[in-house]
Amino acid sequence: MTQVAGFLQNPSLFHRVLVRSRILRTTPAGITGNTMQTASTRRGADATPSSDTSLVIRLGLSQLVAWGALHYIIGVFGADIARSMGWSAVRVHGGFSVSLVVMGLSSRWVGEWIDRHGGRRAMSMGFWIGASGCVLLALSKDVATFYLAWVVLGFAMRLSLYDAAFASLVKVKGVQSQQSMTVITLFGGLASTAFWPLGHALASVWGWRGALVAYAAILVVSSLLLRTIPRAATAQGVARTEPAGSETVLPVPLEAAKTAAYGLGATLILFMQAGMAAHFIELLSRLGWAIGAVVAMSTMLGIGQLLGRLYMVFHGHRFPILWMNLLPPSLLLLSYGLYFNGGQSIVLAGAFALLYGAGNGISTITRGAVPVALFGAKGYGARVGRVLRPAFFASAAAPMAFAWTITQWGAQATVSINVAFSAILLGTAGTLIHLDRKTRRST
Repeated sequence: MTQVAGFLQNPSLFHRVLVRSRILRTTPAGITGNTMQTASTRRGADATPSSDTSLVIRLGLSQLVAWGALHYIIGVFGADIARSMGWSAVRVHGGFSVSLVVMGLSSRWVGEWIDRHGGRRAMSMGFWIGASGCVLLALSKDVATFYLAWVVLGFAMRLSLYDAAFASLVKVKGVQSQQSMTVITLFGGLASTAFWPLGHALASVWGWRGALVAYAAILVVSSLLLRTIPRAATAQGVARTEPAGSETVLPVPLEAAKTAAYGLGATLILFMQAGMAAHFIELLSRLGWAIGAVVAMSTMLGIGQLLGRLYMVFHGHRFPILWMNLLPPSLLLLSYGLYFNGGQSIVLAGAFALLYGAGNGISTITRGAVPVALFGAKGYGARVGRVLRPAFFASAAAPMAFAWTITQWGAQATVSINVAFSAILLGTAGTLIHLDRKTRRST
């Protein structure tokens, strides 16, 4: 952790990672190849290093707050809400599912808006709408108001979470955005580590309603972080949107296959992320450990995310992003294997949380960077928004599906289903590599 602190506090090291790290070069066919290029050798590629670094730091801090104060609400307060309202877990988690449906419905529109206008307005609006949603949720006394609050929160999350931040970044930095995406996720990976203990502490003093009002205040103040995001692409960003020759049109069946494979992988990972985020503490509790130990172990999720993303910062540039895409499902499979023995040893339970966090953290980077490698940066927001739309719909069912399977079949059966999904995810990652090679041959 000393290395982590030094990385975040040392501006020269931080700048070297952002600007001078070798990153994958997009070939004319729009496919990530093995050729490496040092960003610092490209004159004008980062004409204003300090503003570039500031942009990444501000986007990173915004992700820490957005994930902690919006996406993890149900994971932290779900059990308290169910007890105080006298509702079932399925009804409570149904609210979170509604928010994911709203994310799916608004996904393509938000992506197109960011492509046209940049991310400043969209993400700022997301924070303010999110604050309103937190207040409305805190004031809810009935099911209708409760679910309406989650509609508001769903729209806020689509405007402010990683997919919006990545689209904002690609709008400014184009194909050179991969390394910055990785750094941004370092901050977002700390959201559970920071906000799960914070949320429990606030709820113990003010109750879950008071804690949500505090979350609203945090979101309003944090929206100031987004004031310096460029409204649209800079001159350098426009130049970097597509490399020369990227206008090559791929055969329709091949592009459709790549889109389908990426979409299936994104759907599976978002489904598992949504379900695990809502029930992670409960799954740890089902291993038989006391709540204090469970909360302590849950912080390993954030640490694992951070360590996985640090690996990508310092070593991810050594391999094509499509090959790095094999890491998340492999780590998830290993973590789930440890879960089955987590009731016998607190070390194994903690290792499960750590490895799951690492796989989850790296998957966020690959989900954002793989489309740039497959299709280029032009129209990134609209394309990703379109492909992720069914993924959001599928993940909307995850919290309730997890709640049902845990209740009916138990925690280990639920994790076994995740094992099957992770195996399929590994297969889709391999398919993308195969399609990458096929594309090279066809062009």
